[in-house]
Amino acid sequence: MPVASTHRRRMRLAGTATAALLTLTVPTAASAAASPSTFAGNAATARASDRSGIDRAALERTLKAFHDAGMYGAYSAVRDGTAAWQGASGVADVDTGRPTTPQMEHRIGSITKTFTAVGVLQQVGKGHIELDAPIGRYLPDLVPGERGSTITVRMLLNHTSGIGDYGEAIFPTGDSVEGNRFHQFDPRELARLGLKAEPLGKPGQAHHYSNTNFVLGGLLLQKVTGKSPEAYVTEHVIRKAGLRHTYFPRSAYLTGPHAKMYEAAHGGFNPPRDFSVYNMSWVGTAGSLVSTMADLNRFYRALLGGELLAPTQLRQMKITVPTENSTLRYGLGLLRWHLPCGDFWGHNGLVLGAMTWSVSSADGQRQMSLGFNLTRYQKLDGNGLPDASGPIDTAMRAHIEQALCGTTAGRPPGLTDTNPPHSLLVAPQEPPLPAPRR
Repeated sequence: MPVASTHRRRMRLAGTATAALLTLTVPTAASAAASPSTFAGNAATARASDRSGIDRAALERTLKAFHDAGMYGAYSAVRDGTAAWQGASGVADVDTGRPTTPQMEHRIGSITKTFTAVGVLQQVGKGHIELDAPIGRYLPDLVPGERGSTITVRMLLNHTSGIGDYGEAIFPTGDSVEGNRFHQFDPRELARLGLKAEPLGKPGQAHHYSNTNFVLGGLLLQKVTGKSPEAYVTEHVIRKAGLRHTYFPRSAYLTGPHAKMYEAAHGGFNPPRDFSVYNMSWVGTAGSLVSTMADLNRFYRALLGGELLAPTQLRQMKITVPTENSTLRYGLGLLRWHLPCGDFWGHNGLVLGAMTWSVSSADGQRQMSLGFNLTRYQKLDGNGLPDASGPIDTAMRAHIEQALCGTTAGRPPGLTDTNPPHSLLVAPQEPPLPAPRR
């Protein structure tokens, strides 16, 4: 299907997006009709314990309801202490009806930022990087002059640098979304494009989400370690955390079992188009990792449990700033949500056709990671904003509420309308990029 670029409707392509609530669209009638009848009834479950802290029946029911509401396929992993549950519902391939499984590998988008931040903070702990030093000390050729002397490493990691995003430069038209499918981007090129873009604010003034910050973070790691940032993070973060199914892809193709990843683009792709094959060099250390839901829970449990960072650096990571248009707060590559059932830390990620949430309680004991393979499925209202009141979002919220705050009785005590569990679905947004239209 040709992608028209005359209508400048916007989409957000990677990372921490408010994603499910602010930038997605629901399937059109045509795309819903493409869903095979085999979608129903294959909620797969893997159990690890019988501890009563997890209501497995409710988790299975709400995950199946997420699919029944129109989501193509989803996989979820939930932990409460030593109790663990994994489940899947729906299909990995709408053409063949191949079912999803709990262990599927998934593009996790901007959750990559937490991994990159851990790598940088490890070098802070070794004395090779100063968190409040100007980035120009380390990358004078890329960030020279006044900005290089005023923007600090900390400002990159908490998105207060004010540096613009390179997204509009590499995705100038709707056609470029498809055209860049196999394009190999150089991170230095991306950094320069972001630095040339219009600044989002003054250094240190406020949180403005930009992938350029974490591309620069990766280049900083390369400068001080002498290794590619992907190699460093693999050796010192991924392996140290004991992750077995998390990796930076070496090509546009995923190597392990995975679902196809369907992008609806607010109806611009009808039926939704598979983008599971895509060169993620365009986002690199800001959003290119692949993982499983169980691996993500293991990662955040290791991080919050002090296995990856010294106490001083972990405390620094948890120093937060307010985010734009949200009650959430952002640390150093780490989001914090405050819910009636406790404080939660983690991140979310959105790339073409793949969305992920990974959220852990402050002690790392209660955890949920959720991935799904249909994105930007909502209808747009009269103001061009997605309508988040549809059945898919309602079902997703129910599963997340059950996973994080749920009890066998349902709605947890003390829950308020002003601070409900689904408030975690409001997160910093990606810079806008052009979307195709039908």
